[in-house]
Order: sequence, then structure tokens, then C-alpha cells
Amino acid sequence: MIEAVLWGVVAASPLFVGAVLALLHSWPAKALGIVLGFGAGALMASIAFELWEQGLEVAGPVPLVTGVIAGALAYYVADRIVDARSAGKEAAGTPLAVGALLDGIPEQLVLGIALASGEGVSVALVVAIVVSNLPESIGSAADLRRAGMPRARILLLWAAVTVLCALATVAGYGLADAVPAEFRAGTMGFAAGALLVMLVDSMVPEAQSKAKESTGLATVLGFAVAAGLALAS
Repeated sequence: MIEAVLWGVVAASPLFVGAVLALLHSWPAKALGIVLGFGAGALMASIAFELWEQGLEVAGPVPLVTGVIAGALAYYVADRIVDARSAGKEAAGTPLAVGALLDGIPEQLVLGIALASGEGVSVALVVAIVVSNLPESIGSAADLRRAGMPRARILLLWAAVTVLCALATVAGYGLADAVPAEFRAGTMGFAAGALLVMLVDSMVPEAQSKAKESTGLATVLGFAVAAGLALAS
């Protein structure tokens, strides 16, 4: 259990660290767009080489595809609720926070199950998580700050996301013996579905609006780095 707590904190902490970095430094729009593009590429690699590939190996396509659809619908509905309840500009970075939550909880739930099963965690995998999570929180926090949200509220938002994701690792560790392989594959699919909708609807358009022609290159670099780390793990 102590190992699950430790790895849960290590995997989730980049979400809060990114928010702190965004508030400590005023990021130029183009630099922020490049960071977001890099993060988008890293998340694409995470979907392809971690969530989708491992989900197929664990339980096959049916629970995985079911999870993808559920995750996509969950993000879509959550994002519509955020749009309806927010006052336009203040919601600028909120979709990224919603995506981080809907991706982070199932992803770290799977991490906890893997730890309980004795599979362990590689350094390369942890670095890959940092590469994808850090830009996501930097982009969200910077946008929220520019929109006028108080610093304390931004930090509280990302602290809550970080804590919930870390607790998911502990929950996965405790549930490992009680859930079938189909549940694990379904959670991987859920994370992948939520991420895909968030990437298309929020992260990539936001990066494109800020970094313009540099977005594609940054995205490919992010994909290459994260894919290499995932394959190395």
C-alpha cells in the first residue's frame, strides 16, 4: 500500500507542479502554444502505446472499445456542463482540467492494479506520464490566470485534481483482487476516450491559436519523445 501511495503521488504531482510553474512565470502566447502542442503529442502517444495497446493485451477489444465510448461521452457531457455554468472567458482552461481528471483517475487506477499484481513501474513510464501531464496543467493554469481566475482558486483546482488522481492509485491497489481483466481494459479505454475528445475539442485548437505554424512540429516532437519512453518501458 505504501508503494501505491508513493507512485500515486509521483505520477500525479506533475499536474500541480505545472500549475505552479504557470503562475510563477508569465508565458508568452507562442511559448504556451508550443508547450500545449508538445503535450498533445505526448498524450497521443500515451493513448496509442499505453492505453490502447495494453488494453487490447489485457482483455481484448470489446471492453476497451466500450470504455472508449464511455470516456468520450463522459468528457463531452462534463465539458458541456462546464460551458453552461461558466462565464465564457473564465472557462478557457477548464476543459484541460476536466480532461486531466477524466484521464488521470482511470489511468492511475490501472497503475494501482498493476502494482498490486506485482508488475511494478518503470522509470521510463513515470517520465512519460510527466511529459504528458506537465504541459496539460501549465496550459490550463496559464489560460485560467489570463482569464482572471484568482491564483488561489487555480492552485486549489489543480491540487484537487492531483489528490483525486493520486487516490485513484491507492483505490486501484485495493481493488486489484476484486476486479476482472475486463474492468482494467475498460478503464484504459475510458481514459483514452476522454483524452481523444479533449485533444480534438480543446488542447490542439488552443495550441494552434497560440503557436500557429509551430504547433504541428511541437506535436510531432511530443509524440516522438513520449512514444520512445513508452516503448522503452
